Amino acid sequence: MNPLWTSQAIALATGGLASAPFEVSGVAFDSREVAPGDLFVAMKGEHADGHDFVPRALEAGAAGLLVDRPTRGPTVQVTDTGAALEDLGRAARARTDAKIIGVTGSAGKTGTKEALFQAFDRMSFGGAHRSLKSYNNHVGVPLSLARMPAETRYGVFEMGMNHEGELRALTRLVRPHVAIVTTIAPAHIEYFGTEEKIADAKAEIFEGLTGEAVAILPYDSPHVARLYNVATRHARQVVSFGFGAGADVRVIDDMPAAGGGSLVTAQLREARLSFTVAMPGRHWISNALAVLAAVEAVGGDLAQAGLALAEMRGLPGRGARRGVRTADGGEALIIDEAYNANPASMAVTLRQLGEEKAARRVAVLGAMKELGGQSAALHAGLADRVREAGLGLAILVGEEMAPLAEALAGEVPVERVATADQALALLADRLAGGDVVLVKGSNSVGLSKLVEKLSTLEEA
Repeated sequence: MNPLWTSQAIALATGGLASAPFEVSGVAFDSREVAPGDLFVAMKGEHADGHDFVPRALEAGAAGLLVDRPTRGPTVQVTDTGAALEDLGRAARARTDAKIIGVTGSAGKTGTKEALFQAFDRMSFGGAHRSLKSYNNHVGVPLSLARMPAETRYGVFEMGMNHEGELRALTRLVRPHVAIVTTIAPAHIEYFGTEEKIADAKAEIFEGLTGEAVAILPYDSPHVARLYNVATRHARQVVSFGFGAGADVRVIDDMPAAGGGSLVTAQLREARLSFTVAMPGRHWISNALAVLAAVEAVGGDLAQAGLALAEMRGLPGRGARRGVRTADGGEALIIDEAYNANPASMAVTLRQLGEEKAARRVAVLGAMKELGGQSAALHAGLADRVREAGLGLAILVGEEMAPLAEALAGEVPVERVATADQALALLADRLAGGDVVLVKGSNSVGLSKLVEKLSTLEEA
């Protein structure tokens, strides 16, 4: 098996100087994530310097070090390790013949990225690569590129942003053949002011398109024309997806599938496909359309993509489901959406909760961050979605949730708490057999800890 990088290749890519020959099988910048054989990149952060953790990385089995100062061990020394990681990412992108797909959007980008990976990995017999976790920023994207083996056949990269110009820089590193915008919503609106400006920032992903480039965008978005106008300047072909009759890739028919999920018939540009989406919810049908549009765009196997969608399961923090035993001897279902939240993703997950069969529906909703001056109105604006979900209990976490509590007063049983720990204590006392519990909020609220502790209950 070929090494991911040799010290010679690292030095050539970064302009660095190797202290000794070595080979690595992976790349990491967090010493806690170093695996045997990795290259450890000693990054300087706001609160820590990776060089201080070199001993820990070597103890974990690092086979080489990327550093900016003389350091004991097998090293490549450079002037700036952050810039060197970008250089390594560029070199990884330059040396591969893989079809590269870039994904961004206000919601659904991680799930879409994972579904694309599953589809491409299946059809290429393990020849696909993707960014892990949500490594989608100025450090995570070059790291994900640097981890890509030269023989990769399909690469899928998630790209995020919360300021103008960030996606422009990332997409020029990734240089995708296909670029997807999943949806536009008021995520990070504190930094942009309007959804139109968010759409403009998301459209930056098209600026990095290369080769016989294809732009894929959401037909049902009110900002589709804005996205289209940018996409046409950079893409050979623009493909829309959605439920509307004018979408290039659109739903012909959909219905609930046994055991959850949806049975879907979709019209693609050159084919019609009937398939199952294992993940429940209309938003997952939309994600699936984007996946199929991308697979068709690169000439992939649509049947294999359909099978991958049928087997796709929820990710931790993004739709994972777990049954737990309750104190009364029954079983409750926990839906883990704790990784992040914005008004659009809150709305779709509450809608899905309302369709769940349950003795009682419960929502633990954490504050949505980075909404700026629109925060109060956007939190209060969830009231209709909460009412429609038919909740037996809403536990609202964080001060920003006060406007929603006021909007629901007298209509839905509401408990307000300040922290995730308080929400856990409240829920633990009230969890009963037959409950279906949605847990969703911005990552900084810490609701993932609540899910972890609930999961320590005896698994059903």
